[in-house]
Amino acid sequence: MNIALLGGQIALVFCLIFVGVLVNKLNFMHVQTSNDLTNILLNIVSPCLILNAFEQPYSNDRVHQFLLSALGVFIFYIISILISHLFFSSVTSVNLKTVSIYGSVYSNAGFMGVPLAAALFGKAGVFFAVVSLTGFNLFNWTHGIWLFSADKDQNDWRQTLKKVFLNANIIAIVIGLVIFFYQIKLPQIPDSVIKYIASINTPLSMIVIGNSLANARLDRHTFNLQLWSSLFLRNFLFPLTAAFILKILSVTGAAFYTTVLMMACPTAGIVVLFTLQAGRNTASAVTLMSLSTILSLFSIPLIFYLISI
Repeated sequence: MNIALLGGQIALVFCLIFVGVLVNKLNFMHVQTSNDLTNILLNIVSPCLILNAFEQPYSNDRVHQFLLSALGVFIFYIISILISHLFFSSVTSVNLKTVSIYGSVYSNAGFMGVPLAAALFGKAGVFFAVVSLTGFNLFNWTHGIWLFSADKDQNDWRQTLKKVFLNANIIAIVIGLVIFFYQIKLPQIPDSVIKYIASINTPLSMIVIGNSLANARLDRHTFNLQLWSSLFLRNFLFPLTAAFILKILSVTGAAFYTTVLMMACPTAGIVVLFTLQAGRNTASAVTLMSLSTILSLFSIPLIFYLISI
């Protein structure tokens, strides 16, 4: 893995994030605009990126690495969830405990991981990135929702299943797998439309992230020990754990580096949305997401340097 190339791509991504910060400071993007763009990214742009990634030649080795990566991602989430719950079991504040656990486990795989994978490894990167994206969606809409539920005993499991399996990205993955295994060639016009839409994923997602970061403020939450413990798990320990699991499973090449990259991404921005939906104070969630994103500028290259030694 070329660390210099990775560092250059991350620097480019942060330049795009800075554009998002500038957009916010110039009042070019309001809350409703940011929400609308987020919905467009999650439900239209990201699915097109996934479909485009599956349009590549079939190979047994690619399928083998895909399945091994899927097993590694599943094991990773189980281990990271258990560690996080144990690590923060003594935290008395329900909101802080929930944010710390969620922030430790769930990375910004969709908004930051997929664009980085596409920039570094092209279609092959996005192809293997969908493994982590699938794992994120499955655990996020089950365990993640459970964490933030005000009344965990009355969760509507049917609504949870609906959110998991009717998620636009999951549907795109299923369709993409059919396209890949049956080597279906899409007609020229739909294929071109998908490619054009997919191409805006990286700049648009980074601008939206930058717009969110611009609202972060330095306050007492910035120096909270629990949040920094969550940062350590998310930005350092868990990515290395993922790399260790994948090494044991003999995952190699683009599959290995892409999956580690997805797990090394900062805390998922959806932690703020879940906190809002739970009717709780978002200060801790915003601080954790912001610090983790800024720290990732240094932590991601460090992770890749360590796994390349």
